[in-house]
Amino acid sequence: MTKIYNKKSEQLKRRELRNNPTYAEKILWLSLRNRQIHGVRFLRQFSIFGFVVDFYSPEVRLAIEVDGISHRGKEEYDSERQKIIESLFIKVIRYTDEQVIEQTEKVIDSIKEIVGERLKSKSKK
Repeated sequence: MTKIYNKKSEQLKRRELRNNPTYAEKILWLSLRNRQIHGVRFLRQFSIFGFVVDFYSPEVRLAIEVDGISHRGKEEYDSERQKIIESLFIKVIRYTDEQVIEQTEKVIDSIKEIVGERLKSKSKK
């Protein structure tokens, strides 16, 4: 079986992204780290099918992307990438840098809500 998560070939790319986060990623990570949201673990710069997502929780199969300047003009690519990731039953949610920086509490509240819903649906199975 082909490994689709955190392939060795993506290791340097993931490390580089973790060592050089954007300001918005730093802000969001402060609220995601150490299982602060419903006790769920989030990982930074996790690769799925060769695509690196900003944050990922394997427990609730949730990927969080923070779209900054590097995503401008790449909307079509991001959309295709998201479809591929979602085909693995992983929910992808996106926020802009501006949303994370200017509306941090609102962003965190929406993540809490989504994580809570995914935990509930997981427990019903």
